[in-house]
Amino acid sequence: MAISYKKLWILLIEKGLKKTDLKELCQIGPATLAKLSKNETVSLDVLQKICKALECNIGDIIDYIPDKD
Repeated sequence: MAISYKKLWILLIEKGLKKTDLKELCQIGPATLAKLSKNETVSLDVLQKICKALECNIGDIIDYIPDKD
């Protein structure tokens, strides 16, 4: 299973924000921001903070990419 936050980065660009802006808006730590940058899993609480700050739904920031068999 793979997670992609590509939609999140596109949304930030559309809103004229940088990753550091996201960190401040959502009050997340640098380690969490690094995990997002590496498409690693983060807690649902973090995803909720991002959705609230960017006024979007979870599907607007994350994609699930199934493993190829």
